Amino acid sequence: MIDLGGRVVIVTGAGGGLGRSHARLLGARGARVVVNDLGGAVDGTGDGFRPADAVVEEITAAGGEAIANYDTVATPEGGASMVRQTVEAFGALDAVVHNAGILRDKSISKLEPADLDAVIDVHLKGGFNLVRPAWEHLCSSGTGRVVVTSSASGLLGNFGQSNYGAAKMGLVGMMNVLAVEGKRQNVKINTVAPGARTRMTEGLLGELSEILDPELVSPIVAYLVSAECEVTGEIYGAAAGRFSRYFVGATLGWDAGREAPASVEDIAEHLDRIRSEEDYFVPASAADELKILNQLRSR
Repeated sequence: MIDLGGRVVIVTGAGGGLGRSHARLLGARGARVVVNDLGGAVDGTGDGFRPADAVVEEITAAGGEAIANYDTVATPEGGASMVRQTVEAFGALDAVVHNAGILRDKSISKLEPADLDAVIDVHLKGGFNLVRPAWEHLCSSGTGRVVVTSSASGLLGNFGQSNYGAAKMGLVGMMNVLAVEGKRQNVKINTVAPGARTRMTEGLLGELSEILDPELVSPIVAYLVSAECEVTGEIYGAAAGRFSRYFVGATLGWDAGREAPASVEDIAEHLDRIRSEEDYFVPASAADELKILNQLRSR
């Protein structure tokens, strides 16, 4: 039994969709939940208390413990305020789930600087704005956990979402570094790339939306914030009841050696071998990159 009893967890963007589902499951499992939601529109404009309040009411009505927070994750001040309220209310902070997001989809030729800035501020900077003030408390917890939300649009690409995709892949980069930095204090950080029917995806998923319930994603988030979770620096896909792992792999490639540096023509000639997925290596950190060369030369 994975017991979240007593763990204090912040969930951003928890007024609806995936965040609401995550918060409700965490509350049902005994976590004390801070339900953060600015209450704005899908494009990030506006605000309102009702979405966060409604989720808090759902959690408490079911016997759980939760409070609402209305700060924006898009500013350092908002993130700091969120963490401060959490610690003042519950005396600790064990895990954060960065789920908040907005969309301003446009093809690159039509993308305005304001559309880029708004999306980066919420998704990518939002991750930093939440995790930085939370880090000290997560380290003190002894079992600090972080979950950030990426997307197939960042991992694989999707038309009209260069701003969104870049922000989502930026969070993966942040995770990779924090997985290394958090080892000594047992802070684990992982990424979820969900597929779910939400306000943000409404009208984009077609018939698939019928099977993409947000509740089918939340179990892996609940596991990743638990003290039982021992994995770190990993990316998990979750959609329609299927769970999987994405990873960055490097092919063993072609070794030209040092004595005769490769020419441009050599690259063209050996490109198939360089690209071949027959043999690959999954580095756990930047330092692992050299292991590929050692492995290739030891053959």
